[in-house]
Parts: sequence; structure tokens; C-alpha cells
Amino acid sequence: MINSQSSVRVQGGCHCGAVRFEAIIDQFEAIDCNCSICRKKGFIHLLVPPENFTLIKGEQMLTTYTFNSHTAQHTFCSICGIHSFYHPRSHPGWFDVNVNCLDQVTRSDFEIKSFDGQNWEKNVEKIKQSPSKN
Repeated sequence: MINSQSSVRVQGGCHCGAVRFEAIIDQFEAIDCNCSICRKKGFIHLLVPPENFTLIKGEQMLTTYTFNSHTAQHTFCSICGIHSFYHPRSHPGWFDVNVNCLDQVTRSDFEIKSFDGQNWEKNVEKIKQSPSKN
């Protein structure tokens, strides 16, 4: 595991390379949600405040999917279909980066915590706190 005491600047993106981003990681805790969309996408959540996220390229290649409350903006590459980040319902204005789409780190660098997203309404307060206090 990477030294979780320091911030790390990483890049990531989709499979075809049309969408690229940079993120500053200051905590190495990620969330594995069992809701229907996260389970099917294989999304491992890393919540990143907007000041720690930069879209390098590919804004015009992003397509957005919404459902249910239409609050979460599930973005994905219109070429390869990979969901490398999105705007989560739990943290409006933040970015939720898919750990599986990062270049310099892997999921083994993170402490992965399970989240019962199948019962989202009952459990959302657990992730609405500061991510490092989950």
C-alpha cells in the first residue's frame, strides 16, 4: 500500500484513452458498493473533492446516464463505454473516480470498504461523512 500519510497525484482514464483525468489522492480508502449499477460496472469508488480533480481531455467524448432521482451524473466514454468517473448523488459537486481506471495505483493500494448500496437510503449517511471517517 502507498504511504497514506501523503498526497499522491495520479492520472487515469477510459480504456481507449479518449477521456483522461488527473486526481490528487489524499486518502487511500475506497468503497465497493453492491447496488445494481456499481456491481454491474465494477466501479470501486474514490471520492475526490473538485479541487483535487482535473479533466485533462475528452469532455466532448463523455456521455451521461441518470436514473432514479437523476442526481448522480454517471459519465462514461462514448467510444469505449468505460465509466472512469462520475458525479455521485452522495457528494454533489464532487467526483467519484473508479479506482480500476487509475494508472499509477491499483485497488491493492487502497483499503476497500463495503457499502450496502442495495439499501442506499438506509446507509447513505455512512458515506456522506468525510470519506476518511467512514
